[in-house]
Amino acid sequence: MTKFKAAIFDWAGTTIDFGSFAPMGVFIKAMAQFDIAITIEQARAPMGAAKWNHIHTLLQMPEVAAQWADKYGRAPSNADVDAIFKIFVPMNEIVAAEYADLIPGTIETIADLRGRGMKIGSTTGYTRSIMQNVLPVAAEQGYSPDNLVCSDDLIEGRPGPLGIYKCMVDLAVYPPSAILKIDDTAPGIAEGASAGCVTVGLALSGNAVGKTQEELAMMSDSEIATLRDHATQLLKDAGADHVIDTIRDLPELVAQLEAHLG
Repeated sequence: MTKFKAAIFDWAGTTIDFGSFAPMGVFIKAMAQFDIAITIEQARAPMGAAKWNHIHTLLQMPEVAAQWADKYGRAPSNADVDAIFKIFVPMNEIVAAEYADLIPGTIETIADLRGRGMKIGSTTGYTRSIMQNVLPVAAEQGYSPDNLVCSDDLIEGRPGPLGIYKCMVDLAVYPPSAILKIDDTAPGIAEGASAGCVTVGLALSGNAVGKTQEELAMMSDSEIATLRDHATQLLKDAGADHVIDTIRDLPELVAQLEAHLG
């Protein structure tokens, strides 16, 4: 039996959607509906947060706020966030399912952790309506976690700890120090850190790098190292206790942690 009672995983960039492409593209398209152009880098910057909060952060970026003021003659408001969010969610409901391929190593890692006696939880910045389309696609590939906490399930989401607390109640696991939180984004890592979990950042499969597996395969070791170092720093700054490349590397880390705890 493992000394850890549960592992709580993020979704896009962690267990599905290598490179976290689904939400990024939809943010760009949703903003374009309002004649606002944002870059890929701007779209990715707040990734991991609840999607309403993500849009709010985008509109507060100086370059984006300036575009909005030029277009509409005023600063963006919460009502504007609501309007963009109303466009974003239906678009992402479709796209998220299209990008829901499991990241290599997910099935094997989940089997390893379950074999150690760990429960498998999940939290996400996606809304419940988006995840209703993602869950069956993941299940068809063999991945069905023991619970799911979405961004609109609670009054406050990431980077606060409430999503983790909900997982603890759902899974009947405690204390937080016996729980792993695995995520590819800073808000998701902060969620685990604020709850007191052992946090594991994923550098290469997630939003901070934002590359497909094929793109990474064409890069040199030094190029990949630069991307890894950048993502690692972002995740550590958010509170990551450990950083690995992808979910495939988690069983080895758990074995090392258990040996150390023993």
